[in-house]
Amino acid sequence: MAENDSQAGVDRTRLPRHIAVIMDGNGRWAAARRRPRIFGHHAGVATVDRIVTYCRKIGVEYLTLYSFSEENWARPADEVGALMGILKEYLKKELARMLKEGIRFNTIGDLTRLPPFAREAVEDAVARTADRTGMTLTLALSYGARQEIVEAARRIARDVAAGTLAPDAVDEAAFASRLSTAAMPDPDLMIRTSGELRISNFLLWQSAYSELWFTDKFWP
Repeated sequence: MAENDSQAGVDRTRLPRHIAVIMDGNGRWAAARRRPRIFGHHAGVATVDRIVTYCRKIGVEYLTLYSFSEENWARPADEVGALMGILKEYLKKELARMLKEGIRFNTIGDLTRLPPFAREAVEDAVARTADRTGMTLTLALSYGARQEIVEAARRIARDVAAGTLAPDAVDEAAFASRLSTAAMPDPDLMIRTSGELRISNFLLWQSAYSELWFTDKFWP
């Protein structure tokens, strides 16, 4: 299908402002082809390129991709290292395009756990695209929603202890403002690939009213 044809049926007056995606199935996609898992991860990056391009062209304002969960650190060290290398390569390759197309790059998660070479690439891309006003592309890296919620609770506790926040002022808005997604609207639509019917510790607070859509297709 031609690109223009794929956009022809899109009602741009009803687009979700924010789409969140759990990109699952790279390893199983590769295994079905009798290839190593890393082959699937490379194929998954190509799909990221296509989805980012498509969402930007049709006018989606925010796209958040679950790229590396807190639990993913338990994977074999060689796979984790390869994933960090892919992250650096992706940012190095795509930075010029993000600058040209007005894409603001953002992250959520605990970047302190990333190896220095990956963290530096992430921080550079965030800084250099900070003034872009087109679509915001967020990668969830070393991210877990429960951990995010716990950290927000700690921030509230510190503010209350410091006397800068009254206990009676702790409400949903106060809590949401201390999440890592405070600058973004909640996702209107959450998509998960690979046939799994769960959201796997991703944006638990933010997805309370999201539409959920599951597909059997693997991410690549």
